[in-house]
Amino acid sequence: MAVVIRLTRTGKKGERKFRIVVKEKRSRRDGDSVEVLGWYEKTPDNSRKKINLDRYKYWISQGALPSKTVSEIVK
Repeated sequence: MAVVIRLTRTGKKGERKFRIVVKEKRSRRDGDSVEVLGWYEKTPDNSRKKINLDRYKYWISQGALPSKTVSEIVK
C-alpha cells in the first residue's frame, strides 16, 4: 500500500479550506483517509494552518510521501 500525505477539500462552496491527511495513493481526493494531521486555510500570507508535526514526521519515517503543496506548507 503506497501512502501519501495530501490535502482534501472541506468547507462551503467557494471557500479554500483543506485538511492535511494521510491516505492511500490511489484513493479519491475526498475519500476515506487513514489519519487527519491538521488543517490549512489558503490566505494571502498563508498563516492560517495547524499541523501535528510529530505525526507528520512519524508518517514520513514510515515511507509516506508528501505532495508538493503539503511539503511547501510544512516548511
